[in-house]
Amino acid sequence: MEDEEVIARIQRDLDEDVFEGRYDAESKKKFVFISILIAVSLFTMLISITLGAVDIPLIDVINVFMHPILPQVFAEPSMDYYNEFIFRGRMPRVFMVALTGFSLGLAGMIMQGLLRNPLVSPFTLGVSTAASFGAALSIMFGPILFGAVVNLKYNVLGVNFYVDDLLQVLFAFLMALASIGIILLMTRGKDISRSTVILSGVVISYLFQAGIMACKYFSDEDELREITMWIMGSFTGSTWGGVLILVPIVVICCIALISTSMDINALAAGDDVASSLGVDVTKLRRDGLVISTMVTAACLSFTGVIGFIGLMAPHICRMIIGNDARYLSVCSGLMGIAILSLSDLFCRLIIRPGELPVGIVLYIIGGMFFVWMVGNRRWSKRL
Repeated sequence: MEDEEVIARIQRDLDEDVFEGRYDAESKKKFVFISILIAVSLFTMLISITLGAVDIPLIDVINVFMHPILPQVFAEPSMDYYNEFIFRGRMPRVFMVALTGFSLGLAGMIMQGLLRNPLVSPFTLGVSTAASFGAALSIMFGPILFGAVVNLKYNVLGVNFYVDDLLQVLFAFLMALASIGIILLMTRGKDISRSTVILSGVVISYLFQAGIMACKYFSDEDELREITMWIMGSFTGSTWGGVLILVPIVVICCIALISTSMDINALAAGDDVASSLGVDVTKLRRDGLVISTMVTAACLSFTGVIGFIGLMAPHICRMIIGNDARYLSVCSGLMGIAILSLSDLFCRLIIRPGELPVGIVLYIIGGMFFVWMVGNRRWSKRL
């Protein structure tokens, strides 16, 4: 009897060691993947500074950043205008791409977890279209409602802040909030089917698309061009003022979203299980969708429609590290930076010195990814 107890204890210890070893290996794999994504994101951001309509040698880029700090070690850049070109032209764009990519990737992952639907994203739920309608309203009616105030700018610490940027953020957020409000009403008090959620997002997109078309029809030539270019999605108008407006919104919203990771893990087992574990499912779903909508609308109000990042980034990361929201949330944001940075760089180089709107490329890439995901036998079972 004692021998059997000893054998059972040894077997139990071996099982625990195997489990702990597997857990440590999986955790190490996830941290390695996060480190790789950080390195890839930083590399793509650096390449985005060096390449464009005018290429800047990498050594000059390094000198621009390091010469003011260590003038004895690093020489001045070979061209005087490189400083102005980098700090006022490309740096705001790089930061805008990073903020937008991280926000959309994270928001897509959170929305998928909250609604337990792998096809959900800010784009498929109609949030992007609603934000577009809000921005179009701001472009058309901002000068009418607020007059010359729209054209005012304020200089704070050498950075210009434009009133029309703030109005676009406000209008885009209000319209995006209206779209997600419909989803919240539909999911309140019942476990709605996946197909209904997707179809409701399509219907919402059509409704706000009708509003966009009406704005385009009644707008003048300048407004029509601005609305059309905005809908295509581009980072050409990135400024430090826009970046500084986005930074606090993105930081606060992303921290709030990442902090819900444990609750989303519980929600993956079902609403009843999550409730039994002490999760307020209604509040979690409402707050998570509203915060995701807010950060998405804030970014899109400056960049235009950027589609499919919130769909692609979480799925790519999920294939590699699994469904643990604690790691998946951060990885999805970093993957969003990498995808959007590479797409924006491609758009700047493909027809230079001209530039292709990044929304066009993402529609193509995202559409192909969506078709692959639906056609893939492994992933189609989850849809």
